[in-house]
Amino acid sequence: MSSAKSPWTLSARAAKMNPSVIREILKVTERPGIISFAGGLPSAKTFPVAEFEAACAKVLRDDPSGALQYAASEGYAPLREMVAANLTQQASEQGQHWDVNPSQVLITTGSQQGLDLVAKILVDQGSRVLVESPTYLGAVMAFTPMEPEVVSVESDEEGIDLADLRDKARGARFLYTLPNFQNPTGRTMSEARRAALSKASGELGLPLMEDNPYGDLWFDTPPPASLTARNPEGGIYLGSFSKVLAPGLRMGFIVAPQAVYPKLLQAKQAADLHSPGFNQRMIYEVMQDGFLDRHVPTIRALYKSQRDAMLQALAEHFPDAATQPEQSLTWNTPAGGMFLWARLPAGMNAVNLLPHAVDKGVAFVPGAPFYASQADERSMRLSFVTPSVEEIRRGVAALASAIKEQQGR
Repeated sequence: MSSAKSPWTLSARAAKMNPSVIREILKVTERPGIISFAGGLPSAKTFPVAEFEAACAKVLRDDPSGALQYAASEGYAPLREMVAANLTQQASEQGQHWDVNPSQVLITTGSQQGLDLVAKILVDQGSRVLVESPTYLGAVMAFTPMEPEVVSVESDEEGIDLADLRDKARGARFLYTLPNFQNPTGRTMSEARRAALSKASGELGLPLMEDNPYGDLWFDTPPPASLTARNPEGGIYLGSFSKVLAPGLRMGFIVAPQAVYPKLLQAKQAADLHSPGFNQRMIYEVMQDGFLDRHVPTIRALYKSQRDAMLQALAEHFPDAATQPEQSLTWNTPAGGMFLWARLPAGMNAVNLLPHAVDKGVAFVPGAPFYASQADERSMRLSFVTPSVEEIRRGVAALASAIKEQQGR
């Protein structure tokens, strides 16, 4: 191996980039026999393979040149029109008037790219960016290279603490929030909190970036109307096709007001010219004729059964959670989405517990990386959508064994 000094000089921005803690943990789950509650991966059982097979054939038959050629940076026009129409209808059904124009829709290579594009056009070095506590790790990773001041806003089971928001909002570029079945906590912002947050953001002149990858995955009742629908000029909305169709296609979208859309488009052009036109056409074909109205309920039913299995297993192994919360694992009950948020007994640390849990055959994600500041070392994220019901039962039993052994020490 050569010992010559590398000629490459990395940028200061590159030094700010860090590996994804979750991606590193996922490598552990590749070990044979590991039951993983770690990944935020949709269940492969939900992928509409036959529909994509038919769509692929149709796209190549009807418009092969268009599908395989360079395309408009804004995205495939019929897909943008479909997104706009669906959001407009959804807002109307939820009692809001949000007339989304296709010219506001920018198709992105996954909603993760949407986070990156927004950061590039709105964040300077030292800019204040507000996030929930805890928040989505991938968003912090997207913001960090722009060298902002990321400030956590206190949050509870209903969402953002408005008093703390008012104390920290001065000069902030935007507040990033996931109001529906949040990653990592699974919590949902209440209607009262949404109304109050929308009002407060208007008074403070604080733009909102609303990330909604999980909103369609409700179990019993739909979540309240979106924040952006309440104040379209003061919000940027991010959506994704990954959780309702297939993440491998890497397809999402941004809905933005005219004040920022042109710059988002320019950032998109610089990043990748356009998202894959072939994938966009396939998604459009699959979504024709109200397919999601038939398909998404099957995802909800599957995920609800798996959530219920995890809740039941946790209750069996930690019967003292309600009466002795400091001596037991405790957890919430998400009303949708893919995640459950748990907290270890007093004195324990989720990062330290992880290798012992893996030795028992189960993996999870420690909660600390999801905090921009003042991390709760006892917190952990459990995903219930990928393992089977039987694997959930065995995995929770293994987790309980690891916790109780560590407690005993």
